[in-house]
Amino acid sequence: MFTGIVEELGTVEAVEEQGDAIRLTVAATTVLEGTGLGDSIAVNGCCLTVVSHDGARWTADVMQESLDRTSLAGIAPGHRVNLERAVTADKRLGGHIVQGHVDSVGHVVARRPSEHWEIVEIAMPAELGRYLVEKGSITVDGVSLTVVDVTPTSFTVSLIPETLARTTLGLRQPGEAVNLEVDVLAKHVEKLLEARLGQLGQPGQPGQPASTPTPASEGGAR
Repeated sequence: MFTGIVEELGTVEAVEEQGDAIRLTVAATTVLEGTGLGDSIAVNGCCLTVVSHDGARWTADVMQESLDRTSLAGIAPGHRVNLERAVTADKRLGGHIVQGHVDSVGHVVARRPSEHWEIVEIAMPAELGRYLVEKGSITVDGVSLTVVDVTPTSFTVSLIPETLARTTLGLRQPGEAVNLEVDVLAKHVEKLLEARLGQLGQPGQPGQPASTPTPASEGGAR
């Protein structure tokens, strides 16, 4: 699990094609402190497992499912990437609960700079819209952000100078792809409500009228 607070901008050193997977090597330092083989690091919001590292770079295998559902399919040497280690129990939850399981790829639509911040509009698949609410949370390329406005097919976020300087969101231009992960709590609430509403639609369930008594049950034997 992650919090969406990027610890470091890494640089892709190598991408080794393996048919239905790639082996990704990323140069980094901060996220390798205290990291061992098998630990998790989020790359642009996609949770990957460390298979090797030497203190200056680390390697992970990216399977086809991840390539199909994230922007990592287009990653290349020289690209900068947002990096975050999995959170530990003694850390502050500075962002929100992030799984590192990307829901879909969105695209930057527009950037509107201001003196002290920048509004960025991002297009999303329509099916994700039901999970977004004004002032709710969304993860964009692994960065925990607050939703400003929501339309049926897009949303906006406001980026402060710190976010622009320390993450790839300062570099993303209109048309570029970004990884999106909606709030997992919203997905759990949706599923629980679907199950509950399904139960309420069945006779005999709490909140539904009982079946009409039969004459025998009303009067008993005579």
